[in-house]
Amino acid sequence: MDVIQQNIGKIKCPLGGEKVYKDECAYSFDNPESENGLYICMNTFLGLGKSHVERHWKKTGNQVYLNLKRRRIEIPKDDQPPEKKPTKMAIGVEGGFHVDDKSYRFEEETSIVVLPNWTVIPFPNTELPDLVQLSAATILTAEDAWKMEEAAAMACTWEGEKLRVSKHADNLKQLDNGKKIPPKGWKCERCDLTTNLWLNLTDGSILCGRKFFDGSGGNNHAVEAYEQTRFPLAVKLGTITAAGGDVYSYDEDEMVEDPHLAKHLAHFGINIAALKKTDKSMVELEIDLNQKIGEWDVIQESGSKLQPLYGPGFTGMRNLGNSCYMNSVMQVVFTIPDFQNKYSNKVEEIFNNCNNNPPDNFNVQMAKLGHGLLSGDYSKPPIEQQDSYIQPPTGIRPQMFKSLIGRGHPEFASKRQQDAQEYFLHLISTIEKSSRGQANPTDCFRFEVEERTECCQSKKVQYKRREDYCLSLPVPLEAVTNKEEAAAYEEKKKELQASGKTVDPKDIVRRKLSLNACIESFASPGFVEDFYSSAIQAKTTAQLQTRLASFPDYLLVHLQKFTVDETWTPLKLDMSVDVPDVIDISHLRGKGLQTGEEELPEVQAAPPQVNIDESVVNQLVEMGFDREGCRKAVYNTQNQGVEAAMNWVMEHMGDPDFTVPLQLPGSTSNKTFVPNDEALTMIMAMGFTRDQSIKALKATDNNIERAANWIFSHADELDEPMETENTDSTSNPQQKKFRDGNGKYQLVAFISHMGTSTSVGHYVCHIYKDGQWAIFNDEKVAKSEKPPRDLAYLYLYKRI
Repeated sequence: MDVIQQNIGKIKCPLGGEKVYKDECAYSFDNPESENGLYICMNTFLGLGKSHVERHWKKTGNQVYLNLKRRRIEIPKDDQPPEKKPTKMAIGVEGGFHVDDKSYRFEEETSIVVLPNWTVIPFPNTELPDLVQLSAATILTAEDAWKMEEAAAMACTWEGEKLRVSKHADNLKQLDNGKKIPPKGWKCERCDLTTNLWLNLTDGSILCGRKFFDGSGGNNHAVEAYEQTRFPLAVKLGTITAAGGDVYSYDEDEMVEDPHLAKHLAHFGINIAALKKTDKSMVELEIDLNQKIGEWDVIQESGSKLQPLYGPGFTGMRNLGNSCYMNSVMQVVFTIPDFQNKYSNKVEEIFNNCNNNPPDNFNVQMAKLGHGLLSGDYSKPPIEQQDSYIQPPTGIRPQMFKSLIGRGHPEFASKRQQDAQEYFLHLISTIEKSSRGQANPTDCFRFEVEERTECCQSKKVQYKRREDYCLSLPVPLEAVTNKEEAAAYEEKKKELQASGKTVDPKDIVRRKLSLNACIESFASPGFVEDFYSSAIQAKTTAQLQTRLASFPDYLLVHLQKFTVDETWTPLKLDMSVDVPDVIDISHLRGKGLQTGEEELPEVQAAPPQVNIDESVVNQLVEMGFDREGCRKAVYNTQNQGVEAAMNWVMEHMGDPDFTVPLQLPGSTSNKTFVPNDEALTMIMAMGFTRDQSIKALKATDNNIERAANWIFSHADELDEPMETENTDSTSNPQQKKFRDGNGKYQLVAFISHMGTSTSVGHYVCHIYKDGQWAIFNDEKVAKSEKPPRDLAYLYLYKRI
């Protein structure tokens, strides 16, 4: 025990809220189930794989580690708990889709290890000093750091969130029409449907609900009734119990809570205490729809016997509760040499240069992820197990990375399903912040967009340039090639619905079009209404044409499949897109100002401007629309409210410049920024300098709330010099260099989404490696037999 006594001064107990990393190495994906287990520093409480322990000792001087080994023991089938049916549209969370195997239990072995001689002392051991015993015991009983962080992040997300109380609940109008609802025998009052029925809490009408994406559901009669009567609240019949029921607010366009539901139902003679649940809730219906045959099976290649793939570059990623969007994006970006050279080949270098806590160091976690995916250390063929031991699952569990990149973000910190394209842009932004002054792997995606605007009256033009990382293409329904067949399918679907039947997913007919049609739609000129022309000093119509001023090494193509229907309900276009292996977009090359073209003059005086109601903007953004497009909607409708702004969005969401930042009439990008004095004082009162406060206000158009959020999320940018006034960073191509080359590209990967919207469903990616297509479905990696490229959402092309 002398070696322990020599180090007793460096041994601590995690009693003061310190983070204990006992589930995974900070620098690799070694864990207690690895061959050598996990070594936990008894001073810093950092978990380490065996290959990193000596480096950590030499860097910190800490010699004593708690070694934790864990093995899986098979549980006989008769002793296994029954599998629970999912009750939430989620993966890997309580009540969600089943991901963990419950056919095993864990057996643990612990010991104290002292460097440099790797002296092993069994634990528990009463001969150890009390401090060492207490330290080891508290480490073993402490909650792992990532679980604590996840719990904190989830505290304000949907997993623990109650439905909002409807604004109509307290003062709901109920008609004294003498209507009494019988306990059974319900039927829609406008058709013959007897399922998916909703009782309006104002007039007592019983009507069927919305149609679902597969043709099932109702005939929209409850929605139509609301549009006629404006009676806002309805409860789904069959879901009512003493605990409540599914209540929907058509006015608020969401599921809500009605604390007075018992009273409202009693008005129509319904005794809530006597009712039992007889129909599926909205969550259960969504789960059923997503478990049906169709898009899910096609994209996951469920009909094929797929051959598993192992080794470097074929490592799967565990789903950490609807993290499939992250898994797919990270698998794809780490196929690119720029990312491999920046991160996966620099583990030791980044280790040596890391002076802060590695779980909080973005470069460390990116290097760890890259090495985990590409080394092959965590992707080995299964071996035959002896006795009752079970081999641990293959693949990696990127918990530290997910916690770090989602930290502080209202969506990516949660377990809600997210949009893969939005996550990709978030990843790009995070990498750029961490790569200042260093090689930036995102340069391979970055390209310059040229926008040419021509005033339809004066014929004068304006050229602007901006950077982008993703080519977002519209999905032109007018270019569908099987219109007659699709129309016949829609008629058949209506007939089945009228008879209360649903469409067999095997008979679904998807609309077909080509990727080239999407590219041509992007290239076609569009019109901008209410364009302020400095040539005529008035609003007019302008023609907008978008081109690419540079072609990146890797082109990420995004198909705009997500939209809204006439009732403002988000939906996904069920399309089959003919996607070629090779595309040539050379014709999209921008040429700049041409001979004979005359530029629009700079604005001399600004006309009256309208303040933008950010509360209305936020309501529209919550519906899933782009913020800049929502700001334009509120501005162009003169702050007349959500309904007017939504109508504008529906009319203009297809405009080429819908997502381009709003430039108010009369304003110019080279106009000197003047901060709002009151807002500036408030930001400076938080402890920031005048220059830092001005930078935040400039970045957020003098919006005090957005500036406060911006300043905390851009801490690494605060002390950088501000751009010189009278300089337009978006129109000056000399400020940033863009990689460029020919416009011919080869398809190398694609990401597919299964489900009705970005907030539900599942993501899978396919990658072309070693002369074959491989499917990456979370931790499952296999040779692809039928790559479903026609149903994908994001496509990665490499310049030839």
